[in-house]
Amino acid sequence: MIYLDASVLVSLYCPDANSAPATAMLRQTRDSMALSLLAELETVNAIGLRVFRKQMSRAQAAISLQSFEADLRSAVFQLTPLPETALHRARDLSRTYAPRIGIRTVDLLHVAAALELGAQKLYSFDLRQREVARAAGLKLNPLW
Repeated sequence: MIYLDASVLVSLYCPDANSAPATAMLRQTRDSMALSLLAELETVNAIGLRVFRKQMSRAQAAISLQSFEADLRSAVFQLTPLPETALHRARDLSRTYAPRIGIRTVDLLHVAAALELGAQKLYSFDLRQREVARAAGLKLNPLW
């Protein structure tokens, strides 16, 4: 199973520098793809922030959200609650990696969620998150 973080999801639904690699990665995989409610929230919020920052129009954002929600409804992704144990795992990861890597809490939560959900891979474009995920034993998507 592959855990998808919001950086990949946003690139799938909103054109940016990582859109082509994100689309290619997911087209090539045969693995199931999971995302947590945290990733869903972060994706919806990121699309809203693009409107706020005038990086996309409200109409473009509505289309992006509709496409994302349609894929969730049709089970393109396995949407899962954030396991409570992920908070404990994130705390432990924080003690080990935050002083050294400077990773944000939300990124720790994604790594912890991937681990707690039993994912073997984490797909992300966030470099610090990738560093912690690799150290925690997760395989990563290639950066193209």
